[in-house]
Amino acid sequence: MSERTERSEGREAMPGQLGMTTIDPGLTAEEEALLPSDDDVRHYAEHGWYLSKKLFTDDEVDALVAATDRYYAGERDRRLPVRPPKLAYWEPSRGDVQRHNDYVHHEHDGIARILRKPLIGAVAARLARATEIRIFQSTLIWKPPIAGEPSNIVPWHFDKHYWASSSSEDMLTAFIPFHDCGEEMGTITVVDGSHRWREIGADDTVVRHFADRDRGQLEAMLAENAAYNHAEIRKIPMVIPKGHMSFHHCRTYHGSGANVSGRPRRAVSLHLQDGANAWREYPLSDGTLAAYNHDVLVRRTHEGRPDYADPDYCPVIWRDRAQQGG
Repeated sequence: MSERTERSEGREAMPGQLGMTTIDPGLTAEEEALLPSDDDVRHYAEHGWYLSKKLFTDDEVDALVAATDRYYAGERDRRLPVRPPKLAYWEPSRGDVQRHNDYVHHEHDGIARILRKPLIGAVAARLARATEIRIFQSTLIWKPPIAGEPSNIVPWHFDKHYWASSSSEDMLTAFIPFHDCGEEMGTITVVDGSHRWREIGADDTVVRHFADRDRGQLEAMLAENAAYNHAEIRKIPMVIPKGHMSFHHCRTYHGSGANVSGRPRRAVSLHLQDGANAWREYPLSDGTLAAYNHDVLVRRTHEGRPDYADPDYCPVIWRDRAQQGG
């Protein structure tokens, strides 16, 4: 969180804001104008996705590109003390496949400085109707311009399946490309309104990451859940200009196709949690508990549970007046 946000005291919610988070005076008037409108918030509640206004300046995006270039060259400000069991962590030895690198907001201060921009948290708070937004995870992504590369295809899934150990149903993800990003680049594509579907009683293999599952099985799961809800599968490619980003609900089905643009598709998937989120016990059929990579990294609560509010890994990027004790 920026120094100005930590100092701010907040103000009462303005009329017409549907009882959502207050606007922190740490935002400039220009930044306030970039927040989702009430109609935008209603659209997100109905459809499960939102395309933002320009939240990053060109200079900020260029700084993010430069910081990630240094990251790929090996620059780190710190490293994870242990390697979590399901860590996504591309290394040059893996070749020209789709790269995924988790915890970049923790390992690299130059990346973190931009991803922790309070405006991103304020937008997420409006959409989630939350009083606090923390980073949950950040994944740096590079999709090479190789049409036939199997790793470039991200099958249909929704994020909450992998966050079964999180108590919140209001978590969301900001997809942040570093350039204009359209269908030819294999942009993120969402299934409109799918966050409101009731899920068929599936076995708990759904907690396994899509990279560890059969793509055809995931296609079938999407179709079965749509049929169960008497819903049309309406796929919306997110066409995102430089400096803008998309947000989607943790239960919105999404995926992406091949990059046929001739240049890499570069982005960060910034997973965000509302302030009420906490670790929960979620038993699986094999007798174990659902787990997330945080569980071997974060500090413990007084009850001995993983603390998903650990500021080292899950920093606050937005907090309203009441949470600041204003």
